[in-house]
Amino acid sequence: MLSVRYRLVFIFLWTLATAGPLLAAEGAVANRQAAPSYILVGFVGGFVRHDNPHHGPVLLAEKFRQSMPQSCYVRVFENRHRKTAYKTILSLLDRDRDGALNREEKEQAHIILFGQSWGASAVVLLARELNHAGIPVMLTVQVDSVAKPWQHDGVIPDNVSAAVNFYQPHGLVHGRPEIIAADPSRTRILGNYRFDYRENPVHCDGLSWYDRLLTPSHAQSECDPHVWTEIEDLVRHRIEPQTGKLNPYAQVLLAR
Repeated sequence: MLSVRYRLVFIFLWTLATAGPLLAAEGAVANRQAAPSYILVGFVGGFVRHDNPHHGPVLLAEKFRQSMPQSCYVRVFENRHRKTAYKTILSLLDRDRDGALNREEKEQAHIILFGQSWGASAVVLLARELNHAGIPVMLTVQVDSVAKPWQHDGVIPDNVSAAVNFYQPHGLVHGRPEIIAADPSRTRILGNYRFDYRENPVHCDGLSWYDRLLTPSHAQSECDPHVWTEIEDLVRHRIEPQTGKLNPYAQVLLAR
């Protein structure tokens, strides 16, 4: 009788010993998450909130959320929250949830960054931080880019495949007129495109008295439907190249 009990105890312990690693392996597989097919991160300028509906990056992100596949991740950050955006991207790419990105996780990144004013400068800084981590960026878009005194937004790091800059030259606050590639063999500058809101003004809702009085042209760059439509087309072309229909202006950008 005792020998039977010993045998049953032995079988029970042996089952636990052999099943444990299998269950752990299954758990590791179950904990793997699918990385987003595309990560679209935008930055607003100045002290604008990330959900202000009158600003270009917010409006563009909302369009993407409504029309892009559910596998796309779209989010807008305040420019001062660049570090949070960086940590968010790392977390999204970390499919096995081990707290570190392996080579495969980095290579499968499809990241597009866009922003206006201080937010455009944040785009370049974030791309540079991703470069230090070995993570590629598909496209960066700067709209009337303004760098804070300690920032440098004019040189695009070599982890970026393509970059484009839109700017206007007037007022107390105006955008950087030119961006260049740190390595032209790896980064394609689609262009530096000038817009003149003194010659062709656009109407913007929700502007503060400060914007209307002191920085009217700079403020118009964040609500100019023409500029943001071009950006939308460029992004869609990279996400849906087989179906994306480009307007003539966007075709010129891509033909460069």
